[in-house]
Amino acid sequence: MTAWRPTAGAEMLRRRAEMLHEIRVFFHERGVCEVQTPLLTRFGITDVNIDSLAVARTGEFLRTSPEYCHKRLLASGFGDLYELGPVFRAGESGRWHRTEFTLLEWYRIGWDWRHLALEVLDLIRRCAGVDEGETVRWLDWRDAFAALDDLDPQRCDLAELRRLCPELEGDCDRDMLLDYLLAARIQPGFPAGTLTVLHGFPASQAALARLDPTDPGRAERFEVFLGPIELANGYRELTDPAVQRGRFEADTRRRAALNHVPMPIDERLLSAMRHGLPECAGVALGVDRLLMAIEGCDDIAAVQAFADG
Repeated sequence: MTAWRPTAGAEMLRRRAEMLHEIRVFFHERGVCEVQTPLLTRFGITDVNIDSLAVARTGEFLRTSPEYCHKRLLASGFGDLYELGPVFRAGESGRWHRTEFTLLEWYRIGWDWRHLALEVLDLIRRCAGVDEGETVRWLDWRDAFAALDDLDPQRCDLAELRRLCPELEGDCDRDMLLDYLLAARIQPGFPAGTLTVLHGFPASQAALARLDPTDPGRAERFEVFLGPIELANGYRELTDPAVQRGRFEADTRRRAALNHVPMPIDERLLSAMRHGLPECAGVALGVDRLLMAIEGCDDIAAVQAFADG
């Protein structure tokens, strides 16, 4: 039997260790402090697209990201920070997903989303060992849908979206259908070897991002891809606790409508925001996927020591 063997080879694990070291050097040089926050939390996440993994014996949840703890640190006056460590998401398994994976998350005080996106590109180039000549494409979210017969994602009706996704079953709402079309039909066509910064997401997909003050129908959110591989998701962070509570409550209603498990709202985060979350931008980057993209791997198991536990 060989089931005991690592899923990644020794050379790949050494390359992984080198990349983790390079990430820490990158932030040390820029004066960003590494932190460690709890893996267990009393609150999961209300986002309808993410399922928290419950710990039956304690009633707690394994974190899906360190975001809420980071924002509590920022509200306390900590300053620029990052964390590099494991996160957990239920029901995620496949070539690009595992229940447990390594996430890099960081926050910059006083930055806007574009400034942070540029730093994400710098980090990816640093880890990949390429210079600034690497091709970068800035792509508006609405323009991305032009690949689907010039589909206007904000004007097309629900029936048209469902017609484009006949393989989807169940009661999917508009944003779920748009997310599916982006991931299944548009993203695979992103050019290989190119860094794509997708931005201008609709307000309905703002999550924890601010809305654009010049265009409230759009969120100050971006995603970064290397070729067709999604690597990072970032925001100019929402700082208004009343608006944030409203979004959490809207998530709760959506979860109920879709028969998803109800999730408690993290009141400690809202308290921190009432105390005063500074103007900032934050981003989360999948470390396993970054290594996969750099090394040309087609399965996450090839970059994790024991992908199957």
